[in-house]
Amino acid sequence: MKVSTDIKPVSYLKSHAAEILKHINETHRPVVITQNGEPRAVLQDPDSYDKMRNAIGLLKLMSLGEDNIKQDRVKSQEKVFKTIDKLLAKKQK
Repeated sequence: MKVSTDIKPVSYLKSHAAEILKHINETHRPVVITQNGEPRAVLQDPDSYDKMRNAIGLLKLMSLGEDNIKQDRVKSQEKVFKTIDKLLAKKQK
């Protein structure tokens, strides 16, 4: 993030919305919107937002997996595949 170009006051957003949106979609960098000198919002292009959400989801899954390992809530690969085979066999009947 470039502080000089990626932080804008809300008054600038009001008068330059189209320009800011073009900048965000071309650079894929978010813009922080301030009000009374305090950060109040972040504008981001949809693709970058989706990628960020996916990354956060993967990190959450990894964290849950680590917690499961620490709590010894794990099964061997062999046991998982045997369970799947049994469930598939039941469905085919």
